Amino acid sequence: MLCDHATVADGKLYIAGGGWSVVGPAPGPSAIALLLAVPWDQANQPHKFRLWLERQDGEPVTRPNELGQEAPVVFEAGFEVGRPPGITPGTALDVPVAISLPPLPLESGQHYRWVLEVDGERGDEWHLAFYVRPAQLQVR
Repeated sequence: MLCDHATVADGKLYIAGGGWSVVGPAPGPSAIALLLAVPWDQANQPHKFRLWLERQDGEPVTRPNELGQEAPVVFEAGFEVGRPPGITPGTALDVPVAISLPPLPLESGQHYRWVLEVDGERGDEWHLAFYVRPAQLQVR
């Protein structure tokens, strides 16, 4: 979910201003809230997710890195979830994730999407699409 702010506390996602798909045109801070469901049989194993931003044509969005070189906007992290005592066998295990984003200078009037990959796999619906409003024309 795209939102204004997200955080994880006590195993729960706390979301403010969530559920938007249109933003801007001025860049502002935002967040992504994810709830990953780990199958029972994949508990107690290391996993990795990768989330990247791409343009409507599928090209990656880039911005200068700490060396001043253009680099894709990507977030990667590893995670592992254990089975809590007393949970029924077969129950999927939740992994809440909150990613805070700085203002990203995106082109107005364009469509973008965040794409998620978990353990090298991509689901058909594992993306968050949004649109950046066009800048208003100045009337004199």
